[in-house]
This record gives sequence, C-alpha cells and structure tokens, in this order.
Amino acid sequence: MSFCLIILAAGNSYRFKSKLPKPYLKIGGKSLIEINIEKASKIRKIRKILLIYNKKDIKHLKKLKIKNVKIIKGGKSRQESTFNGLKHIIKDKKIKGVLIHDAARPNFSTRLIYSILSNMKKNNVVIPKIKIDDAVKQVFDNNIDEYIVGKERENLFLTQTPQCFRLNEIYNLHKKNKKKYQDDDISLYSDLNKVKFIEGEKENFKITTIEDFKLLKKIYKSKITLGIGFDVHRLVHGRKLYLGGLKINSKLGTLGHSDGDPVLHSITDAILGACKMGDIGRMFSDKSKKFKNIRSTILLKEVMKKIKEKGFFVNNIDINIITQTPKINNYKNKMIKSISKLCEISESQINIKGKTTEKLGVIGREKAIACEVITSVIKYD
Repeated sequence: MSFCLIILAAGNSYRFKSKLPKPYLKIGGKSLIEINIEKASKIRKIRKILLIYNKKDIKHLKKLKIKNVKIIKGGKSRQESTFNGLKHIIKDKKIKGVLIHDAARPNFSTRLIYSILSNMKKNNVVIPKIKIDDAVKQVFDNNIDEYIVGKERENLFLTQTPQCFRLNEIYNLHKKNKKKYQDDDISLYSDLNKVKFIEGEKENFKITTIEDFKLLKKIYKSKITLGIGFDVHRLVHGRKLYLGGLKINSKLGTLGHSDGDPVLHSITDAILGACKMGDIGRMFSDKSKKFKNIRSTILLKEVMKKIKEKGFFVNNIDINIITQTPKINNYKNKMIKSISKLCEISESQINIKGKTTEKLGVIGREKAIACEVITSVIKYD
C-alpha cells in the first residue's frame, strides 16, 4: 500500500507567543517543518508529502526552499486545512492510505511510522496513544472536584499524530461530518472499536508553548556529537587545485588519488567521525580504481545520503585551511556557499578561517596544503 503524508502547519500558534510562527522555528539549522519532512522522506511507502501552510506565513515558507513536497494553502480551521489536502490526494489512484500529522510534533521516530504502516495491513485506522500516568482531577460546575482513579483513569489516554487512515474512508468522513470534527481526525469516528490503537511515544509531544520548544531543544542538544577531520596534500605542477568543491585558479594543484580536495576530505572525515561511521579511507579506498580522480563533491554527497539514512544531520562546521597560497579570503564566501549546498545546511552554520605557517615547513614553502575541521551533528531520529 502506498501512503501520502499530510503535514499540517496552517495554525496561528496563538498560545506560542512568538514573532516567528512555530513551524518555522529552527533547531540545529532545521525548522520543525523540515525535521518532519526529512524523517518522512526516508520511508519508501510514503510516496507523496503535502505541506498545508498558513497564507500569512508564505514569506517564511519561501525561505525554506523545500523540495519534492506539494505545498497547499490551509483553511480557517484544522479540519478545513486537512480537507484541502485530502481533496488534492483523492485524485491520485495510487495512494491508498494517508498519514495526517501536526508539524508541531517533529520528535516522532521512524520506528513509530513503521509500526503504524505495518498495522495498516489489517486495519482501516491506526492511531498512536499514550496512557496517562499523572493524577487526574475533574472539575464540575459547582467547583467541586474529584480524583479520577483506578479503572476510570486506566480508560483515559492521549492520542498523538501521525494518525493513519484509508484515504477514501477519511475523505468521505470529512465530506459528510463537518460539524462533528473536534480536535483531530479520529473524532470523526463514532465507534472507536473500529480503531487500532498502538503504543505512542512520550517524546512525540506537541510543541504548544515556548517551554515545550525549550524542552525539545534540550532533547536534541543531548543528541549532538562532535567529529574531527584532517587532511594534507602535496602541491605539484600539472594537477588542478580544488578547495571546498571549487576549482581554484592556480599554477599548483594537489596530488591525490581523487581530486585531492583537502577541505572536502576533512569535512567528510569529520562528519563520519561525529556519526561514528569510520573514515573516508575505509569508505572510499585509494586502492580502488573507481575513485581515481573522482570529485570529492561526489564522495561528500554519498556520505550525506548515508548519514541521513541513519537520522543524522550536520549542525555546524568550523574549518581551518592552512596554506601559504592561495589567499583563502579571496574564495571564502564562494566556498561557504558550495559547502552549504553539499551539506544541506545554511551558510550561517559554516565558518572558514585561512591560516599560514609563517613560511615555515613544507606548507610555508608552498609544497603542501592542509585542512582541519571540527563539526557537530544532530541525530533527529
């Protein structure tokens, strides 16, 4: 069965009280919207992703430069926004199921998605839920309250998103029961015995207030790891010089099995180290003919693909390029742009410093060029 994911980001975030709309707040350079999309993109059964946005937020949305996602304008309510998405995908005969998800819940795991999709094989509706462990009180009109205890509390639970449905069924329910809709799409079902509830995740909480967002940042901060990269190449005549993915106009070039780009080699090694995935030599052996003179941009793209599959994303990169020639300041901005595209991060997350050895050693005599990098990565999943 093929699925579509609808990400709802059309709310007004009244309770959040932030100048920047909640879905566009960033952690490690990724907005809540992007974190959701990146996770869903790894799951093959999700063939299409729809983002439902608030028309007031269009300037923020354009800054994200999201790819391979259908953008649809939201409505005045959550139900209207969801139905806008359903009306779009109902035309696609290949899509049989739909996941409906709040952008404000970016901390779900791919394990949860796989569990939901697996349970859809024998069910029409699958909803993650979590039990209530805290003491619960109920307040009545006369201001008398009482505890809900024992079995009464055991029957209470909280539902989460993503919620998964057979497309035709949820579309028809939306179409026929506009007045019945309450907080989420499961409210359209009058008989919950027809619903398959599975165990949700406590960390998959909804970002409603600033305090929730601060908690999410703490969670991701605890998942940051660091990596160090270093590379050095001889400078010789008859070879091209590549730095940071750029071809540099120079009489001297770097000697190496690949294109000899010490900046991208150091970045690649630092990323692999931070993700505990070995090193560039093990992944792309200099004994292999297929890597002879290969561009380092290709190698770094391959590494980015591999780390994303494991839930890692680059958080920041600090680079020292150690050389007597060329002058790094002349190429710094172009290198930052090149690296930001390769590592899928913003330019503000990259820092480059040019260093010399005061004409000491092989680097000072313009016989070699070196680079060292420290990078941090975040594991979003």
